[in-house]
Amino acid sequence: MRRRSTLPAIVNVAVFILLEIASLYLLRHNTELQGAWITRMSNGFKSVIWGGSESVSDFFALKGTNNRLANDNYLLQQEVLRLQDYIRNARIDTMKVRSSAGFTMIPAEVVKMSRNKQHNYIILNRGYEDGVKEKSGIITREGVIGIVDAVSARHAYALSFQNNDLSISARLGESGGSGLLVWDGKGSRGAILKELPLQSKYSPGDTVFTSGHSLIFPPDIPLGTAGNAKIVNGATKEISVTLFQEFKAIRYAIIVHNNSLEEVEEFLK
Repeated sequence: MRRRSTLPAIVNVAVFILLEIASLYLLRHNTELQGAWITRMSNGFKSVIWGGSESVSDFFALKGTNNRLANDNYLLQQEVLRLQDYIRNARIDTMKVRSSAGFTMIPAEVVKMSRNKQHNYIILNRGYEDGVKEKSGIITREGVIGIVDAVSARHAYALSFQNNDLSISARLGESGGSGLLVWDGKGSRGAILKELPLQSKYSPGDTVFTSGHSLIFPPDIPLGTAGNAKIVNGATKEISVTLFQEFKAIRYAIIVHNNSLEEVEEFLK
């Protein structure tokens, strides 16, 4: 009984499928519009399948590319760090610069410095193992910045020019009067040339140099330009000075030591 009831159902389903296939065939081949519509449906279905597979493939390929780029970026960063270290060491080579006019010069890097006090300091990355001694001057291409006060094996502690207790012997112009150059206690480039003789002649804008009367600094180092003057107690003259050195931008310096300092100091005892 089950075989008789199942067979007609199977036959009916098979006939239905055949009729549907025949209908689609007739539709496609009877009218161009209907054929185009069916073709578009078929192609759209294929594109969805193919596009999905390509997206999955691209996703995994992109992940691999990103990993390679990240690794390349890391290697480039390491190379940059190595080059920066090489350049820094080249600039502050531990070899001494040849002596000039009786002074030994040692290049150094500023490790730390203060700027917001009345008694500021500078710490350099050179010590007595590099030949640094106390009472050595510290200069840059823009002027004088301090004097070494204490030395360890690999570092030097210096009094900054921006210090109320520090003064430098300076000269006004090429052959003008000499006085003491001190920080004005205010700006990063402000100074005052004090104790000048009243007869000292100058013009605003003249250059102020190290005088050469000091045992610490070589002569004729340009320090800044002269500004306005005033008479103090009717006996001496003071002139405002704008320093060439911007203390906010100091990174490298040169430690200078007078090779005759110890010998000359023996006469002063």
